[in-house]
Amino acid sequence: MVNRKETKTIAVLGTGIIGAPVAANLQKQAFDVRVWNRTRSKSDKLQSMGVTVCDSPQEAVQDTDVIISLLKDGPVVLEVMQSVKESLSKGTIWIQMSTVGVNIDELASFAHHQELIFYDAPVQGTKQPAEQGQLVILASGSTQHRKLIEPIFDAIGKRTVWVSEEPGASSRLKLALNSWVFALTNGVAESLSLAKELGIDPALVIDVVTGGPMDSPFFQQKAQAILTNDYTTSFSIANAVKDAKLVVTAAEQQGLQVDITNAGLQRFQRALNVGHADKDMAASGLVGKEDA
Repeated sequence: MVNRKETKTIAVLGTGIIGAPVAANLQKQAFDVRVWNRTRSKSDKLQSMGVTVCDSPQEAVQDTDVIISLLKDGPVVLEVMQSVKESLSKGTIWIQMSTVGVNIDELASFAHHQELIFYDAPVQGTKQPAEQGQLVILASGSTQHRKLIEPIFDAIGKRTVWVSEEPGASSRLKLALNSWVFALTNGVAESLSLAKELGIDPALVIDVVTGGPMDSPFFQQKAQAILTNDYTTSFSIANAVKDAKLVVTAAEQQGLQVDITNAGLQRFQRALNVGHADKDMAASGLVGKEDA
């Protein structure tokens, strides 16, 4: 059961595709939720649910028990947290859920100097799982306070994978998982594009795969998006470019050549260059011969 005395007030910084449903699901579980987003209009719809929408991150984190950061990238997370350091209370739990790559040391160092309790907890899942409270949380951090934050994770996810007691391990795992996600996405896009260019109905690719060993809900979702030309965003091309770069950079630091992720990054970048930044990453299926 949730210990309301210990974790009653939660500040969510960032109300994008993941942040907004995270805040909504926490509010449904009777947490007192405050949110801040640089573009306030992305938070306004949460107000009708009882969520407190703040005009500044300082207001959001003041006297809060838990801070959840779901912002664009590591530098933005650090910038926002530095901007609120005068409003932070020692012993506040900070759950860092943004995808920030391997360079999480600056965030952990900031947390240490501000005497915050820091957890590295990126999530696996996009818009629909977030809305349904079905995210998978990849968590790393001290065992000491886990019982306090497990009810938070239970409110937003279907399960929590405890990766390590050391922050950073979860962010590294997230990179490996993203590499696989990007390979799947671009694989579906290229397969359907190739069928079309060869004069074959792309729907036949889906028909053959359906029910077989290569099938998956993810394949079906991305294939249908491409087939119906519906690129409603679950995870945008712009974010795919950003996160694929994080994977490539991390691999280079380890002397590892990631050919598939590099090629996928190029495909995402082409989609970005021709104006598909805000579409779902399945829009990599829109790049063709003319974009090469």
